[in-house]
Amino acid sequence: MNKKFEKLGFYPADILLPRNADMTKWAVVACDQFTSQPEYWAAVEKTVGGAPSTLRLILPEAGLNDPDVDKHIAGINQAMKEYLDEDVFKTLSDSLVYIERTQSDGKVRHGLIGMVDLDQYDFTPGSGALIRATEGTVLSRIPPRVRVRENAPVELPHVMLLIDDPDQTVIEPLTAGSGKMEKLYDFDLQQNGGHLKGWKLTDAQVDGVADALCGLTSDAAMEQKYGLKGASPLLFAVGDGNHSLATAKQCYENLKKVTPKEQWASLPARYALVEVVNNHDDALKFEPIHRVLFGVKPEAVLDAFRKFYPDAHEGEGQGHTIVYTYEGHHGCITVPNPKMQLAVGTLQAFLDPYIKEHGCEVDYIHGDEVTDELGSKPGNIGFRLPAMGKEQLFKTVMADGVLPRKTFSMGHAQDKRYYVEARKIK
Repeated sequence: MNKKFEKLGFYPADILLPRNADMTKWAVVACDQFTSQPEYWAAVEKTVGGAPSTLRLILPEAGLNDPDVDKHIAGINQAMKEYLDEDVFKTLSDSLVYIERTQSDGKVRHGLIGMVDLDQYDFTPGSGALIRATEGTVLSRIPPRVRVRENAPVELPHVMLLIDDPDQTVIEPLTAGSGKMEKLYDFDLQQNGGHLKGWKLTDAQVDGVADALCGLTSDAAMEQKYGLKGASPLLFAVGDGNHSLATAKQCYENLKKVTPKEQWASLPARYALVEVVNNHDDALKFEPIHRVLFGVKPEAVLDAFRKFYPDAHEGEGQGHTIVYTYEGHHGCITVPNPKMQLAVGTLQAFLDPYIKEHGCEVDYIHGDEVTDELGSKPGNIGFRLPAMGKEQLFKTVMADGVLPRKTFSMGHAQDKRYYVEARKIK
């Protein structure tokens, strides 16, 4: 194993790919998508039929609370074992995979697949780990996901980690160098998922990736990007799949309790397969997630907001400006000299205690028009937030620990990761 990767928490992996599968049928979208649209998963089932597919190796989260969930999980583990026994997979030993994903908007997102050391990942707010969560982790969401992973012999990743590489030193050079690589696949993704191409890096390219990642962790890089001297470097920020990665971490921590310490380094479950994407990739788009309160008196909500932030004033100004809509009214309110990095943090700091005290409901909404439409109904109020600039992500995690939950969404559901690669974890 390349020694340069040891201080990065990121490594080449023994990656599993299908030998002879119809790749369009093989690849399916991340399990946490389309959870309220059973017709989507029914269409996937119809497309796959009896062909080898990652659909047989995952549990769509729409079925996580199904009364037969234990039976489904047992069936998934059995399918994994059968695929391994029947030689469905081939192994790319000690490899990194470069991918190009054509999204639904026609833009191409560039990624790098390898594995991360879960000892270098921490989702605790304020952690100084190399790999950190960007949003608060809801601990209650982990145990049911542990049940899916704990006995699985194979993992399939939908985790997407972001690197802050404005000079495009890590992934972008691979685009020009793809002609030197072994092409692994090139196919259309089902259900309007776009197109996917993948290549195996050469040894020289793997070495170049290690050098470039090391450059991102230097003291000079931390000071230049964040104005911080001597800060613990943040190399990878979780963009998608935080609870999936937290589940992998929990399964590994459970194993450590029953495994001698000298064997921890050799546990396959110590690592998790991920896709790495540059935060500065032109195809990567951050969309704001708005808030709507239900069953409230809007004027009382705004009065409470002003009491919570005594310096807040109507209209736009210097500070954090939040647009609101309720029946017959549309305006904005500004909080000057905010303590939080982002407007969503300023709003959420007020909403959390207000909701707890008054027992009202909140929903997290994509899209300005939908937020205004829902907010304008009697007894509701909608709050629209400005989009977070991608350049703010790492700075905010460094400064505030984590972002408020539901801060941003990375693209549309059909543009999320599709399962293609796998890895043995037992």
